[in-house]
Amino acid sequence: MTPTKTTTTEVEMVIRNRKTVMKDGIMTMSGIGEPSVFHALVVIFLEFFAWGLLTMPIISVLNATFPDHTFLMNGLIMGIKGILSFLSAPLIGALSDVWGRKFFLLVTVFFTCAPIPLMTFNTWWFFAMISISGVFAVTFSIVFAYVADVTTEAERSRAYGLVSATFAASMVISPALGAYLMDLYGEALVVAAATAVAVLDVFFIMVAVPESLPEKVRPSGWGPAISWEQADPFAALRKVGADRTVLMLCVAVFLSYLPEAGQYSCIFVYLKLVMGFGVVQVAIFIAIVGVLSIAVQVVLGFLMRSLGAKHTIMLGLLFEMMQLMWYGFGSRTWMMWAAGVLAALGSLTYPAISAYVSVNSRADRQGVVQGMVTGVRGLCNGLGPAMFGVIFYLFHVDLNEEHAVPGINPRPDEEKYVRMIPGPPFVLGALLVICALLVAAFLPEDGTVGQRRSSPDLRFEVERGRRVAGPLSPLMAPESAAL
Repeated sequence: MTPTKTTTTEVEMVIRNRKTVMKDGIMTMSGIGEPSVFHALVVIFLEFFAWGLLTMPIISVLNATFPDHTFLMNGLIMGIKGILSFLSAPLIGALSDVWGRKFFLLVTVFFTCAPIPLMTFNTWWFFAMISISGVFAVTFSIVFAYVADVTTEAERSRAYGLVSATFAASMVISPALGAYLMDLYGEALVVAAATAVAVLDVFFIMVAVPESLPEKVRPSGWGPAISWEQADPFAALRKVGADRTVLMLCVAVFLSYLPEAGQYSCIFVYLKLVMGFGVVQVAIFIAIVGVLSIAVQVVLGFLMRSLGAKHTIMLGLLFEMMQLMWYGFGSRTWMMWAAGVLAALGSLTYPAISAYVSVNSRADRQGVVQGMVTGVRGLCNGLGPAMFGVIFYLFHVDLNEEHAVPGINPRPDEEKYVRMIPGPPFVLGALLVICALLVAAFLPEDGTVGQRRSSPDLRFEVERGRRVAGPLSPLMAPESAAL
């Protein structure tokens, strides 16, 4: 029979043909039903529900393990995890284009959740494994690639929004439940419950998740399929300066997401150890901010139509700056609640940035520019937590009534400073966001991002760029939100 060219219809038929095959050493396991966004949503919900259960136990264990350097060690743990994730994400994304999404969903979820049971055995190994697990903490990237495989371009934005909303929903429920179980039955039961949920997620991927990447669109071999440029985490960053608008956009993302990533790595610890929040208060705080964040995502479309992408970005940055100021200078509980509301309002920034890229980029530049933005954010996920941890340590924020050594008090100048500015990293973050606002003000109202050039190698990247297209998470690096 004469071979014919593969058409889009044939590819779609391949997607819907679920069966177990072994070909060229690549196994494609069967699943339940056709590959759909629903499968991706369940995977994300279960993974972060498991980590959300541990929110309050982790705060207690972190403070007990590192009583004198809680924030410093928190920043270093999450910083190492973020840097490793940034370095490994492009390679894992490229490999998923060869081996398929299901295998790497299984690998990333398994190794990201592997540290959970260690919490009851050895806390030092627990935190060490959290850092090392950053190599595989890229579940969101694989999930977005899975979603891209099973949706059309018109459906994709809505599907990405559903993934982000599902993450937020898991964090609304699980911290409060974990806090309740810890109060009644202790940490061991919470760890056991989180481990069970993680095992359920792995089992769901193995049994129920069908492969989304059609066999016919996979490369036939390793040679041309994976290049060093695809696996190079700095490849996207090196292209940032090629276009003025892209450069401004990435600078604005760096200046605003650096403090945002640092904040999300330590805010729950900060509320409990510095602001005096109780376990129940922290759980309720997370739930309310999560619900408000979901509501903000719902009205994002209206804001985009009314204000435009650029002004929506600036509005989100304004809320973020105000939120960081409240966290930095606030010394009362009600101020933290006000900052939480502003944090929810500021969550519209990064979906708006993705929309700005989508509206103002040519079709053959979408993946490239989104990849640059994602690369900058990935870098911030490593630098932000480390920056916050070091600043907390330098300004002796841990020296408060809860863990001051009896008979030894902070120096008068330190005590006065802590009363004036309880959260110095947040204040520095607010200043960085002000700089981001100034940069965003010079973004073009309308036009084409990256219209100066479009080379064949960039078009190839666009074809491969679906693994990084779209925002990673509203709360960020969700992979690091557990601490």
